This record gives sequence, structure tokens and C-alpha cells, in this order.
Amino acid sequence: MKFELIIAYSATVISISGRFIFMYLLYTKKSTNIYSLIFSIMNLVSSSLWITYSQIILDRPLFVRGSSDLILFSISTIYILRNRSYESNIV
Repeated sequence: MKFELIIAYSATVISISGRFIFMYLLYTKKSTNIYSLIFSIMNLVSSSLWITYSQIILDRPLFVRGSSDLILFSISTIYILRNRSYESNIV
């Protein structure tokens, strides 16, 4: 395996691990504040752009990272939106 690919996939694993830590903290702390929502939406847009860019330059590790981020942040955004609507119905 080329040295560049080792670096690229290592960065991808670290990035995806960070997303799981974010999701874990989100679910355990039940944080549905506006900052968590904005962070998730901004990352959805960013991930979509990285996916597009990775296809243009034919970079598979970057595509894997962008796709994983897009899936994980979509799940987080749905979670935040559902809990925000649930909380507003209680009040």
C-alpha cells in the first residue's frame, strides 16, 4: 500500500471516529440546542461538497470520509430535529 493511502485512510478513520464521539455525546447529553443543529447542517453541506470534490479528483478515501460524514450527520440532524419538536410539544 502506498504511503499516501495510509495517510489518507488514517485521516478518514480519525475523522469518522470523531463523528461517532459527537453522536455519542449528542445522544447521552440529549443536546438539541440550536448550536448542535447548526453544526450538523453545516457539516451536511460540507460533506456533500467533499463528496463532489472527491469524485472530480477521483479520491476514494476522501469519498469514503465524505459519505460516512454525510450519513452520520444526517442521523444526528434528524435526531436533533425530532427531539426539538418533541420538546416544543411538551411546553
